[in-house]
Amino acid sequence: MAVLCYCLSLTPSLLPRSWWLQGIVAGVSAVVGYAVGAVLETLARSLLRWAGFRIRPRVRRIVRAALGTLGAAAVVAVTAWSVRWEGEVRRAVTLPPQVVWWQWALVPVVAALVATVLLLIGRTVRLGTRLVVRPLGVRVPRPVAYATGVALAAFVIVGILQGFLLRGALDAVESAASLADQGTAEGVHQPRLPTLSGSPRSAAPWDTLGARGRDFVGTATTRADITAFTGRPAKDPVRVYVGLRTADTPGERAALAVRELERTGGFSRKILAVMGTTGTGWINDQGSKPLEYLWDGDTAEVAVQYSYLPSWVSALTEDEAAATGRALFDAVHEKWRTLPAGSRPRLVVYGESLGSFSMESALGGSPATLISQTGGALFVGPTYDNPLWKKVTADRQPGSPEWRPVVGDGAHVRFAQVPADYAVPPAPWGDPRAVYLQNGSDPVVWWSPALAFHRPDWLDPPRARDVSPAMRWYPLLTFWQVACDLAGADSVPDGYGHRYGTLPTSAWAEVTRPPGWTAADTARLAGLLESVREPGLLD
Repeated sequence: MAVLCYCLSLTPSLLPRSWWLQGIVAGVSAVVGYAVGAVLETLARSLLRWAGFRIRPRVRRIVRAALGTLGAAAVVAVTAWSVRWEGEVRRAVTLPPQVVWWQWALVPVVAALVATVLLLIGRTVRLGTRLVVRPLGVRVPRPVAYATGVALAAFVIVGILQGFLLRGALDAVESAASLADQGTAEGVHQPRLPTLSGSPRSAAPWDTLGARGRDFVGTATTRADITAFTGRPAKDPVRVYVGLRTADTPGERAALAVRELERTGGFSRKILAVMGTTGTGWINDQGSKPLEYLWDGDTAEVAVQYSYLPSWVSALTEDEAAATGRALFDAVHEKWRTLPAGSRPRLVVYGESLGSFSMESALGGSPATLISQTGGALFVGPTYDNPLWKKVTADRQPGSPEWRPVVGDGAHVRFAQVPADYAVPPAPWGDPRAVYLQNGSDPVVWWSPALAFHRPDWLDPPRARDVSPAMRWYPLLTFWQVACDLAGADSVPDGYGHRYGTLPTSAWAEVTRPPGWTAADTARLAGLLESVREPGLLD
């Protein structure tokens, strides 16, 4: 079983892996297989003993030698063959298919080291359990002693993992993230324009915005930038940001954000975008800047920080993201709806990754709320737990693939991986419009606990263009493989994994449809923004 799980771990997954990561994946998989095999062996021994069968020592030695030889041969053969599988996965995401053979030859070495360490830990736990069971077995019935020993061992292990290792790791990450959040990136300076939070006239002080908030307002697009691109007069865009340190609660931060919008004139702009942040409070410039160019700077964008932890840690505490998203959207919408209908800005929402979860939570996971309370939406790389994404995906038209579902007749919600997908289905697209950008190879989108026991629909044909045709689903193992793919989600070219490049530019053009804007303008703007950095999972 250990050899079998080792071999299966080398089969294709969503994204290519480095040799050392593949070695870790294979080592953990082998230990899981070993544990399953140990349980099966114990059951088989009990059944044979109950049936009165006895395997001779000589037969046992022969079987063990045969299995050892076959296992070693299988490890060598499958490791060598997996170079081809890895090449197919790399080709699917447009990376060179070549793999350095001597590095890949180290995969079984790393796997053996990892498996040995985990096996030693497991046997140490078993030894400790036996030390508890033996003295108890003298005083109480043997089954009671075993049950007590196992329960005590489980209690100690869970206590160590949660109370010491996990808590200690989270505290260390939180401490490091808190320190990083107090820094300011090189070249970022406090803004002077009154249209920006953190400026001298702002009620949100510069030093309370956090590192990502200072990036957001300190690198804001200017009207000079916009005019240089469009050749038309422009306004300085409004950017409002409230950091964790600016106010104590999500409600207070949301209320301050509304006051900042009032101060900056955000409610008098043509476009008002409520934006969800990633874990550290990051707003992707690929999602914020296009709107400002599309609408000649006549825009206001507002965001509130809910954490300074990286997204992969913040995802463990989604409640803060949901609470902040609801507080911000509700506060902005409450003020917006009091304005005269003819002079309100167009209210849109945006979120990437965990930011999309925050904004979807604000809408209550309801397509009806999205349609009735917003003028459009853009969600990039949604997570498996996004409530609205789950609903519309589950309710897709029969026959449409999960990676590009058709929702209803495509009247309001559409999914895209490339610009041509906006035309799917070939039916009228009304208002408001919502676009989901999701890559077929994005593990942030496709990883979920359900992968452990259920084959996902996104592996059904036809598959997305960036998913290897050789990928197969295996219980537990695929869950583990895709979880490990998260580590490399940002280490691939744009358009694959969790990298969406300039695709939000065309998405915003489709969602908001500015007057006089052309496809050529979209291509030119995408070229201008091509060098903008995308957020990673560490954000």
